[in-house]
Amino acid sequence: MLRNLARALFTYYGIITTKAKAKALRPFAERLITIAKNPTLSNRRLLLRRFPFKDMVKKLIDEIAPQFKDRPGGYTQIIRLGKRRRGDDAELVMIKLVGFERQTPKKEVKEEEAV
Repeated sequence: MLRNLARALFTYYGIITTKAKAKALRPFAERLITIAKNPTLSNRRLLLRRFPFKDMVKKLIDEIAPQFKDRPGGYTQIIRLGKRRRGDDAELVMIKLVGFERQTPKKEVKEEEAV
């Protein structure tokens, strides 16, 4: 479960989940980022052992970890949404990577449609 949550977090830079899952995900994701900050061969193999998604390990080492090279820790942020999930009444939170905004593709407007 933690691997899949971490994969979604690194893909979208932020996800909405329950408070308990976010608290469990935080130390797992932060350890992965800390290991990725020093991109040696042994660290890459260690990441692949703990997090077996080659495309995500590459993205983690090439895109995400360099953003945190001067930061000693605290790469994630948990934001309470104040909502409750229907069914089990679990508190919903958003966990996101600090400094990354959710990047959504902008809709391009053609010149013909604008006129």
